[in-house]
Amino acid sequence: MKKTHIIGLIVIAIAVAILVSTGTEASTYVDFSVAENMAKTGDNDQVHVVGKLKKDAAGNIQDLVYNPTLDANHLEFMLIDNNGREQKVVYNAPKPQDMGRAEQMVIIGNMDGNVFKCEKILLKCPSKYQDGKVEFKEAKPEKQS
Repeated sequence: MKKTHIIGLIVIAIAVAILVSTGTEASTYVDFSVAENMAKTGDNDQVHVVGKLKKDAAGNIQDLVYNPTLDANHLEFMLIDNNGREQKVVYNAPKPQDMGRAEQMVIIGNMDGNVFKCEKILLKCPSKYQDGKVEFKEAKPEKQS
């Protein structure tokens, strides 16, 4: 075999290893009950929970705790999962810009006691297009310098 063939096989093997390792780290969509049971059994794997913000009749977010003058990296809110369970969520990063407009959101994290500690938020915003395409925005915490 030529050296280029060997190098090519090594590159392919590394690419397959990366794909396999990232595929096994992916979590599944669950509800808050499953996340709570996982935490009680000592399973601290991150999970994805899909839900809607708790809003009043006027569309205002209820039970939102965010005061950027005191701590811009602390956000608390209530999320209602697809089974109707309300859960307090704590996100230690700035509030996502379009959070109030989101139809649904996916939060990634795990249960810690009686709160869900969120590491990442994905917002499902209303589509800008008429053809039914869905737009997802990932809310990323800003890095401190």
